[in-house]
Amino acid sequence: MSILLGLLHTGLGTVLDILPIVLIIFGFQFLYLKRPLPNLKKVLLGFAYVLVGLAFFLEGLELALFPLGKTMATQLTDPGFLGIANPDEVHWSDYHWVYAFAFAIGFATTVAEPALLAVAIKANEVSGGTISIWGLRTAVALGVALGLVLGTWRIVTGYPLHWFIISGYAIVVVQTVFAPRTIIALAYDSGGVTTSTVTVPLVAALGLGLASTIPGRSPLVDGFGLIAFASLFPMLTVMAHAQIAHWRSKRKSSRSLEN
Repeated sequence: MSILLGLLHTGLGTVLDILPIVLIIFGFQFLYLKRPLPNLKKVLLGFAYVLVGLAFFLEGLELALFPLGKTMATQLTDPGFLGIANPDEVHWSDYHWVYAFAFAIGFATTVAEPALLAVAIKANEVSGGTISIWGLRTAVALGVALGLVLGTWRIVTGYPLHWFIISGYAIVVVQTVFAPRTIIALAYDSGGVTTSTVTVPLVAALGLGLASTIPGRSPLVDGFGLIAFASLFPMLTVMAHAQIAHWRSKRKSSRSLEN
């Protein structure tokens, strides 16, 4: 009964969240453009699917993903699991399973991200097949995975967050100068696309759980700071992927000219 009440409450909240979007779209269509909306039945059915799907998804976050992330972080940082007798003598290298889990969960959730899949398909269409769907998804997923490894290591060690963020964006600026122009906008967009419906809940749950179990860490700063790494590193890996592909293409062309 409590689950049904929670789902109903979440559903009502989802309706209120979607309502401004519906009012703007239909208001412009009927009041400003003064034209009937094409495929009105399909559009209304699509909105109904969105409402139901979001309600179930958000309720699932509260019931499963957030508690699961905290539980995993608690178990992986437990001194008994790490084989440490004295918790005060824990070294950052003792948390190797945390880093492995962060890499795996970052890669898996990003590959499954619907927003990234949609962007990859459109990028493949617009580029005429030059940008492969799996190439882009793999580059972004690898960036998120590496970012989460570094982010969890930062939480464990306690180094200031802004050191890493400023350094990362400085590298992004340098890469922008040398990366192919056709990939820059897509690389910048990949960070925002990645931090979406599937990735953010699990990353936030992992960061909050890890920051709550390690003494001296702030769940607000350190926990949510992990999402910044998931948003930053895809820019680096996508531009690096494009730079490597461009270099290999030029090398192949030069070899063919020599022959």
